[in-house]
Amino acid sequence: MIIQEAMTIQRKLEILSDAAKYDVACTSSGVNRKGKDSSIGNSLASGICHSFSADGRCISLLKILFTNECIFDCKYCFNRSSNDVVRASFTPEEICELTIEFYRRNYIEGLFLSSGIMVSPNHTMELIFQALRMLREDYNFNGYIHCKTIPGTDQALIEAIGWYADRMSINLELPTASSLKKLAPHKSRNNILKPMRQIQLRRDMNKDYLGIYDRSLDSKHTRANKISASNTKLLLPSKEDSKNIDNSNQLTHNTTNSNKSFTKELSQAMASTSTLSPYWKPPSASSRYVPAGQSTQMIIGATEESDLHIMSVSEALYDNFDLKRVFYSAFMNVNQDNLLPSTENGPPLLREHRLYQADWLLRFYGFKTRELLSESKPNFNIFLDPKCDWALRHLEQFPIEVNKADYFTLLRVPGIGVNSARRIIMARKNSALDFKDLKKMGIVLKRAVYFITCKGKMLYPVKLNEDFITRELIADNKKLPFGIDKDITYKQLSFFDDVSFQINNK
Repeated sequence: MIIQEAMTIQRKLEILSDAAKYDVACTSSGVNRKGKDSSIGNSLASGICHSFSADGRCISLLKILFTNECIFDCKYCFNRSSNDVVRASFTPEEICELTIEFYRRNYIEGLFLSSGIMVSPNHTMELIFQALRMLREDYNFNGYIHCKTIPGTDQALIEAIGWYADRMSINLELPTASSLKKLAPHKSRNNILKPMRQIQLRRDMNKDYLGIYDRSLDSKHTRANKISASNTKLLLPSKEDSKNIDNSNQLTHNTTNSNKSFTKELSQAMASTSTLSPYWKPPSASSRYVPAGQSTQMIIGATEESDLHIMSVSEALYDNFDLKRVFYSAFMNVNQDNLLPSTENGPPLLREHRLYQADWLLRFYGFKTRELLSESKPNFNIFLDPKCDWALRHLEQFPIEVNKADYFTLLRVPGIGVNSARRIIMARKNSALDFKDLKKMGIVLKRAVYFITCKGKMLYPVKLNEDFITRELIADNKKLPFGIDKDITYKQLSFFDDVSFQINNK
């Protein structure tokens, strides 16, 4: 370990911003907060953490670590204690100075703050709390703040930080407790899930106090009930599924039996000023606790869990902890360790992509993990996206008539998204739709054409055969995805990747 005592803030920024690149859990803020006369900055739901410019650059986020010092020795982490790297740490004042000066220059609109563990979880989070409190109260910063929470942090500190951050997140790190014990022995599943439960319960209390009605919960329940009614057999778990999804039981252990006792424990802690002092103070009547919700991150490919196992964990997190997002990070081998897998062919980016596609289906399309995967088919198809793959295995439900199908059935058609399904529902109130109308609405007909009819007719005669449609869908892609063929490696996209031409030298 190399520690430099005299280090400029610019040098610290270089080190700690580079060290933060391995943390992928950042996205749009998900919270709207208008600017105030007495404050600087605001927080809008679109593109606060991530904003993409026309040339693909990601902008608008100051993404840094508070420190890259760490007392833990996680096998997969570049900043682990056994690595001989340059260490640096910000002070709370430096965090404030950087954030405000970057904001005044219009470089950023928000702050993403993660950290290693210096001295202890509580010591590090105390310093982070001081930085966030100073930003909000001393500098009157009203912009978006996403704060990473360190497992094992005192309950009172988590409670206090939640009043200053827009979003909080605790990394699950690995899908199972056994994998965590193997690669991150200093961390425990209980220390990760307990603050997740605390944030969830505190947010619920705060919503009840403010009278905030969450319509998204109603839509989730309605969607699940609608799909259950029309696809009962598909949603019934098999015995094999029950055996495989033991990880859901791990996640819900603190959810059912100890939920009431934990709620009582949290209430007592918040009622005791001696327990919460000197961190917590009663918020104003209009304050919201972690208004943008919480998220987590899992490393994919460092251990041997199947896609079924990973998606089952994600589904349990969404159902039981009310998470906004689960992020999937393809494993990159930055350390030499016998316990880590080889990544000679690069990180599993295609697998990460499929997991994100399936995650979208869970959150917005009403799918369940056991519909997309099974014990006999535990991993996603590398050639087709999860939605197309599901449709091909359930051709008995197709084709559907777009002028009659309900919203939830339309969502299950490949090529029809959430917005497209809404447009169809609205447009067909005035007149019956045909394929020209669908094309104008943005439906991807090259995929949807195999699964829909308009006015009782398909666009052209299609044989409803799994092999035939699979060949057509794969042929439509014109080439295999990166990483499928052994001779294909991960590379920068070329402007002419999808163009076949010959150069005439004459």
